[in-house]
Amino acid sequence: MSEQLRTILSIRFSAMGDVAMTIPVMQQVLEQNPDIQIVFVSNKNWGALCAGIPRLIFFPADLKGAHKGFKGLYRLFKAIRKSWKIDAVADLHHVLRSQIVRTFFRLTGCPVVFIDKGREEKKALARPEEKILMPLTSTIERYATVFRNLGLSLTINQTRAPFGRQELTGEIMAITGPKNGDRWIGLAPFATYKEKTYPLEKMEEVLATLVKYPQTKVLLMGGGAAEVAQLTTLAIKYPDAVVVAGRFYLPEEMVIISNLDVMISMDSANMHLASLFGVPAVSVWGATHPFAGFMGFGQSESNIVQLESLSCRPCSIFGNKPCFRGDHACMEWIPPAAIVDKVVKVVE
Repeated sequence: MSEQLRTILSIRFSAMGDVAMTIPVMQQVLEQNPDIQIVFVSNKNWGALCAGIPRLIFFPADLKGAHKGFKGLYRLFKAIRKSWKIDAVADLHHVLRSQIVRTFFRLTGCPVVFIDKGREEKKALARPEEKILMPLTSTIERYATVFRNLGLSLTINQTRAPFGRQELTGEIMAITGPKNGDRWIGLAPFATYKEKTYPLEKMEEVLATLVKYPQTKVLLMGGGAAEVAQLTTLAIKYPDAVVVAGRFYLPEEMVIISNLDVMISMDSANMHLASLFGVPAVSVWGATHPFAGFMGFGQSESNIVQLESLSCRPCSIFGNKPCFRGDHACMEWIPPAAIVDKVVKVVE
């Protein structure tokens, strides 16, 4: 059957959250275009994001090993070409690495389309003075436009999550316990940058309130030794909270997320992972802003927590610039009760 299909190479390297946002788009491309298959090349660790989607083939890129540098990217190109006849390339990243890979394919006569990231619009949104504060085209829609520009039919439906709830395994329930009708709240308090992170002592106040609700379990989520250590300290103080961070690989973490009733997250990967399962995310935004287009797929604006009146926001698109005020007001000034109120409205 695969010999009768046109094969589209889709490229998106980088962070898990950005990659997760491609999944619902590619799923709907495949559903609406049954004559194609997509070979998706991305970071080797993110294969679980694609599992179970018909005609979506994950190809792992080892960008720190076998596919590092120009020679490594050429090796990646040759490996892909050896396995499939690529009919077109959809570059969903448009950075140097993806540009190199797509150029190799273009030199073979393969059509190439790449994402318009709207860099100038984003600069205007995040500049210190005379901001143009308006909603920009979402990243989901930017991804979709790439596929449309390849001549594919695509109407995005953000009410349809790619995946449904998955069955908890015995190994998972040995840590979490069975759900048994309880409300499960995922709490993912970390982000890559401080400017995107709600202060942990304030998030502790959120936790202290939520664990008091009956038939409610808070699952503490994160990654890396430092985050696991901080979450473990919290769980000691609040025994009704369970640390799942650092205990499972991505496939098991996705099963857990699929069983949540709500996810509390920053502008970070956990918001996007929740979105893959249609789990509502109460997302907390500081230096960054939903206007930049990185809201989770299908997420409601009513679940956003942010200080809309703070004129310096957003000060960056990705949260990677230090606070020029020096007081991190965009996060420090958000009261814990504002987060709790949003969560309660979702679960009750």
